[in-house]
Amino acid sequence: MRGMKMKVGKRIKRKIHYALSFLLILLLVVSSSTNITFAKDTNKEDSEISKDTPKRPFPQHVTYTEGTIKPNHITQEEMDATVARLYDEWKERYLKQNPYDKDQYYVFYNHNGESTTDPREAITVSEAHGYGMLITALMAGHDPDAKKYYDGLYRYFRAHPSEINPQLMAWQQAIINDEIVDVNGVDSALDGDMDIAYSLLLADKQWGNDGEINYYKQGKLVIDAIMESEVHQKDYYLKLADWASDNSNTYGIATRPSDFMLQHLQAFNMVSGDERWNKVIDKTYSIINDVFAEYSPNTGLLPDFLLKDLDTGKFKPAHAWFLESSRDGDYYWNSSRVPWRITTDYLVTGDDRAKAQLSKLNSWIRQTTGNNPANIKRGYKLDGTQLTNSAGDAAFSAPFTVSAMMDEANQKWLNDLWDFNVNKETAKGAYFANNIRMLSMIIVSGNWWSPTAVSLDHMNHLLENYIANGDVNGSLTNQLTNTLKQAEHQYVKGHQKQAIKSMEDFIKHINNKGLQNQITSDAKRVLINNAEALIQLWTD
Repeated sequence: MRGMKMKVGKRIKRKIHYALSFLLILLLVVSSSTNITFAKDTNKEDSEISKDTPKRPFPQHVTYTEGTIKPNHITQEEMDATVARLYDEWKERYLKQNPYDKDQYYVFYNHNGESTTDPREAITVSEAHGYGMLITALMAGHDPDAKKYYDGLYRYFRAHPSEINPQLMAWQQAIINDEIVDVNGVDSALDGDMDIAYSLLLADKQWGNDGEINYYKQGKLVIDAIMESEVHQKDYYLKLADWASDNSNTYGIATRPSDFMLQHLQAFNMVSGDERWNKVIDKTYSIINDVFAEYSPNTGLLPDFLLKDLDTGKFKPAHAWFLESSRDGDYYWNSSRVPWRITTDYLVTGDDRAKAQLSKLNSWIRQTTGNNPANIKRGYKLDGTQLTNSAGDAAFSAPFTVSAMMDEANQKWLNDLWDFNVNKETAKGAYFANNIRMLSMIIVSGNWWSPTAVSLDHMNHLLENYIANGDVNGSLTNQLTNTLKQAEHQYVKGHQKQAIKSMEDFIKHINNKGLQNQITSDAKRVLINNAEALIQLWTD
């Protein structure tokens, strides 16, 4: 019996041993499977994080053109914190989710009855939408959800195309019968389209194109549409919208100085390779200086609208009630943005063709206000006569904060303008003033950056996009990639001449007659233009 018990005991021990071994193996398998699953999930999360993580997060602290200034009575950290606060307030007040499509967002512009003669139910306009797409792209990094909002704004933009050119945005929407619909003509407005296009270039640099939206491709589509439908095809000036026919002697001869976003135009030129953009840039600067010399030599003011004289071909201030109000030929609500829009090009690119006009504008506004920002009125005739005693609106004062950056002689004026504008309560301000202030303060704090600034990084980004889209293919892909790497290697080592030589070889590869079937004409123009700009930068 004892022997039997011993045998039984051994069998029981063996069973227990086998059971424990089986359980151990099972645990290892489950653990391994869990680890694999976890690793897959982690990789997925890492991929999502990588895809949504901004490459140019706020704050950026850009160095603008030599000789320009920023406020110096506060620290950079204080400026950044103020811009972040203004953004949080802007987002809370203006950025709204589409109640009928949760994947869309828009910028609400009708808190204070801005929609007067329009439908009372109006919710937004393309101008506001462009502002929102710029702001969310630039504030990524501060706002962890910036990409979600930007993509939602993009979807809303695409859901409301112009009937004339569907790559552009219908200019106004309203909620009617529980639906967001286009109202007042399903056509475009140039300013919104230009900001949307520029914002897509920012988004391309900010998040890349591995997600749902190819920002770079979409940006180029909008840029090409602007050229096709909102630029006069013979004289190359900016028109009001896609509904303004080149052949119209009423609206086809009009342009609006607040649309003179010259730095946008410079970016469009660098990205598209369309040489017509240079003509638009030259024409725009020519119009600015002609009007300044003829109509506002003592003030530098530009009117809300300009019309081309059919006899002389020169532009002159529009007559009363040309389009919007009795003040269409004065410096009024539209042109309040001019000091911001035109100065930005000088700050970022150094193009000084409007410097005389802007310098006169700065000296005149300081003199007429006694260097007190609170005295900036809501509108002036071009000779400087004030249109009203009303003052203190940020829509007029914030843009002067940007233009004040041009010259160190404006330092105290710039400091005072900063304080005056940032201390205004967002909740008490109107949509127009708050959005203009938001963008102006981003610039003044040094956090406005160019998505097409000449650099090796930009060259690499362009080439990667062209290869991904198939615009550069075959053996030319490796040739250009390797040559660009050589240029970068030489430049990092401080061998500037060798780096220039590599970029010259880069251009030679592109021009190789035997490889022309491996590169599109657009890619060829853009890559050569940017390579030549980089060579010029290194040579200077």
